[in-house]
Amino acid sequence: MTTSTRGATKAPAVLVLEDGRIFRGRAYGAVGETFGEAVFSTGMTGYQETLTDPSYDRQIVVATAPQIGNTGWNDEDDESRRIWVSGYVVRDPARVPSNWRAKRSLDDELVAQDVVGISGIDTRALTRHLRERGSMRAGIFSGEAIAAESELVTRVQAQPHMKGASLYEEVATKETYVVPAVGEKKFTVAAIDLGIKGMTPHRMAQRGIEVHVLPATASVDEVYAVEPDGVFFSNGPGDPATADGPVALMTAVLERKTPLFGICFGNQILGRALGFGTYKLKYGHRGINQPVQDRTTGKVEVTAHNHGFAVDAPLDKVSETKFGRAEVSHVCLNDDVVEGLQLLDQPAFSVQYHPEAAAGPHDAAYLFDRFVSLMEGQRA
Repeated sequence: MTTSTRGATKAPAVLVLEDGRIFRGRAYGAVGETFGEAVFSTGMTGYQETLTDPSYDRQIVVATAPQIGNTGWNDEDDESRRIWVSGYVVRDPARVPSNWRAKRSLDDELVAQDVVGISGIDTRALTRHLRERGSMRAGIFSGEAIAAESELVTRVQAQPHMKGASLYEEVATKETYVVPAVGEKKFTVAAIDLGIKGMTPHRMAQRGIEVHVLPATASVDEVYAVEPDGVFFSNGPGDPATADGPVALMTAVLERKTPLFGICFGNQILGRALGFGTYKLKYGHRGINQPVQDRTTGKVEVTAHNHGFAVDAPLDKVSETKFGRAEVSHVCLNDDVVEGLQLLDQPAFSVQYHPEAAAGPHDAAYLFDRFVSLMEGQRA
């Protein structure tokens, strides 16, 4: 939730955590108040893509890079129709943006979209606190919204937790739209929008795929009405334990043995469809520098992440599921979190991270080619 006014960006501001820790700084972006889950993102670049990623719905994002806003804001790099973060926390905001593509400053864009932020705080200390204590509810208050500390802490503690939050329908498209294939059309894919980023269907289109992006509430009949060669489940926000509808839809797709690819939230949906549980990570993985090993090849990738939940599946064995054998295909080298799943007896796989690489390294782009190979194999 955000309430704000425009201007007065040098007003005093405070960041209040649910455990009572308070950081004082200056307003950045809109002035007012906002609430969300405080999380940190370790990317050194790509703040525009981060802010417009629907997976950050209802989260206050802390940028660990000390300087933010140097390249301003352009009209090409948005990953969705709006900024989704509840609030933004930076240390040293750029006073003047400098990039030939910039149309305005990051500060101006935050004001225009009524996003309340805070600058001038010790983001290193804040990040260490969140790593030690875990992601937690928080609020940013600036200008006239500042009140007694005890009152602000009480208001933060009254906010809902991320665990148990069902958010994917908030961010998903309400109407189906089509991203045409680039060049010759080779395949048709039905993409279930659980919070999809714009670059994802574009990466598929570059491979000759016509992508039909469907609402999160799409029925199995609506999915197969587009006569898909494959079905894709996107990233998205919230607790996967609440996503019974997408799990039921994916189960129906698996029953038909249609080639299937899921990323991030889609990975967690596949985990649930296979009978695995999910759980909340202490502080999650967010940024564009997370090391992951593809266990099928041994290759180590530097990857882009944005997730606070993970799949609880065994790393040391092949599991028997109602859709045949399944195994963990990718694992995070920092903490052994499950980063990918694949079925061994039918064409379905998923990863927990973001191979569309916006922003981020391109190490994982091959996963779209792997999806194409599944569809080619099914067609053959």
